[in-house]
Amino acid sequence: MIGHHSNELDKRAIAMSKALTADAVEHAGHGHPGSAISLAPIVYTLYQRFINHDPNDPHWEGRDRFILSGGHASLSQYTQLYLSGYGLTLDDIKHYRCGSDTRTPGHPEYRLTPGLEMTTGPLGQGLASAVGFAYGQRYQRGLLDPDAPVGRSPFDHHIWVMAGEGDLEEGVSSEASSLAGNERLGNLTVIFDSNRIQIEGDTKITFAEDVLKRYESYGWYTDEFSFIQPDGSYKEDIDGLAEVIEKAEKITDRPKFIKVDTVIAWPTPGKAGDASTHGALLGAKPTADLKALLGLDPDKTFQVDEEALAHAREVAQRGLKAHAQWDARFDAWKSANPQKYALYRRLRSGGLPEGFDQALDDLKQRFKVGDEIATRHCSGHVLNAIAKVMPELWGGSADLGSANMTDLEGADSFAPAQFATKEHPKAGPYGRQIHFGVREFAMGAITNGILLDTDTRPFGGTFFQFADYERPAVRLAALMKLPNLFVWTHDSIALGQDGPTHQPVEHLAAMRAMPDMEVVRPADMFETIEAYRYFFERKQTLPVAMVLSRQPIPNLKETSELAREGVRRGAYVLRDTEGEPDVILMGSGSEVQLALKAAKQLARQGVKARVVSVPSIEWFEEQSPEYRESVLPESVEARVSVEAGIAMPWYRYLGSFGIPVSVERFGLQGEGLQNLKDVGITAEHVADAAKASIEKVAAHHVRLKA
Repeated sequence: MIGHHSNELDKRAIAMSKALTADAVEHAGHGHPGSAISLAPIVYTLYQRFINHDPNDPHWEGRDRFILSGGHASLSQYTQLYLSGYGLTLDDIKHYRCGSDTRTPGHPEYRLTPGLEMTTGPLGQGLASAVGFAYGQRYQRGLLDPDAPVGRSPFDHHIWVMAGEGDLEEGVSSEASSLAGNERLGNLTVIFDSNRIQIEGDTKITFAEDVLKRYESYGWYTDEFSFIQPDGSYKEDIDGLAEVIEKAEKITDRPKFIKVDTVIAWPTPGKAGDASTHGALLGAKPTADLKALLGLDPDKTFQVDEEALAHAREVAQRGLKAHAQWDARFDAWKSANPQKYALYRRLRSGGLPEGFDQALDDLKQRFKVGDEIATRHCSGHVLNAIAKVMPELWGGSADLGSANMTDLEGADSFAPAQFATKEHPKAGPYGRQIHFGVREFAMGAITNGILLDTDTRPFGGTFFQFADYERPAVRLAALMKLPNLFVWTHDSIALGQDGPTHQPVEHLAAMRAMPDMEVVRPADMFETIEAYRYFFERKQTLPVAMVLSRQPIPNLKETSELAREGVRRGAYVLRDTEGEPDVILMGSGSEVQLALKAAKQLARQGVKARVVSVPSIEWFEEQSPEYRESVLPESVEARVSVEAGIAMPWYRYLGSFGIPVSVERFGLQGEGLQNLKDVGITAEHVADAAKASIEKVAAHHVRLKA
């Protein structure tokens, strides 16, 4: 705690925060004033007394992280960033929600506003990602300074979360909070603003549970404080709140959850406690009445109490002092740990470790053309080869490690030692094997949080079908441009007897439809190796899905020779013809082999077919127009795509006369390879489609001549 007792200037600073919030929403004509107004004393107390931060350097590595999970209350944070001296100006507050160039959007957006740690808005994901922040802080400390006493390492920091009812109602917060309790994450504190209001009104109609007991059952430390007094009066006692938080700070062996009872929009006359204040402006008269109650001029807007502002900005001087103390600790660590410092520098730069390429090249030599191996197994081999030289690589699966092939050989589990099991006998606070349990959404949010907080490289795996459960976190990863690695296996109806509930059909199209999301579906071992190589080599700044087969696939002679340069292009010519081809056959993943077989069948019939492997449409679209034309020349109008999913993504390349070989129905109950035959995912069907496409082109040109 950065200690002091509140005084009149603190009260005036809080009053200014409330009034600025009301004015910003009135000026915009829309927004969420209620929670931001009633949260002002809580967030002010955190910024002034508890969060270790330096407003002069929002990216200071030693800072604590603050996450406003209920992003609709963004003004509660914007006003504190303004008061603390983060470079946010009064004009920024005036331009809340105003235009595409605002630094104060309706919900916090990562990299846009100084002092924000992540994009929040979809409720629950801030809290769930904060659990990932706590995971990451602990693991990176384990890499760099594992033996330092708690709180004494330069790599120690705390994660603070402000959450509301909506956050706790969303299932992802329960998933992640359960994991946080299991992991004993003592570096995490959640403050729950219990104002008992959401858009539809009083929450008791949907949310009458005892939240503290729920969190206690998760293994969290819990406490509560109320601004609502026993006699029904209301007192924003920030000193009393600080005492409760200070008491929680002494708990280091588990996460902390503090419930604070508030009244939304307090003390706005006629509006305090009213559900309308959640998402609508207060109105001119209630805003003026609020200012009068706060001791401000009701006729003035965006009033700044210069004396209170100067008092609040003293936190910046305390931040400089804290930063200097951290620098001294860091320098002492650096001198005592030259090898760890070399690792630290590489992690900060995003550089690859020595031996990275060699590890992949050695792996490639272990496999032969013609060997049959599922690409999920290929991925497992690659992850383990990389892990030997890349200590920052860590992760796991949503209870599917042995199926996703995401287990790291010999790795300790990330879990308290007392939770080791017969299956996972080695566990500890710095383990690199994460067990997420059946919690796909939390897994995605946690790996997002790890990336936001650290320089480590996490991954998470599940069946491709169940990426639907993870999708909201995937979307936030794309929105924030985080290099999250999603390992999704069992990628088609070829997985077999688990049936339609487990067989993805529309998922490739759905994930490819997401902006800033890159989907990679390698054809064999050689393409899998090169996909991972390129992902890490280019200092990836977007999330990538490695979409992998359950069924064995033959390693291809063509990919063994061409994948190193071809995969990074997204699409490349695997088999060509002399002269211009009659037809182009395009495919991804397990269907590339079918395109090659079809081309050979067509050749025996005098048809010249070019085969193009398309491991990543997104990577192909990044290439120059000249390269794309060299692979898919416009002059070749006969085209066929083959992929065990719906055809939607391929129409951009099929043109007017192309024919997709695809799956346009839900899956089947039968054996996997038979399923493919039953829906026409065969070389014979590809060859027939090629001839049909050629005929369509010919008929078109006949009509043109006529």
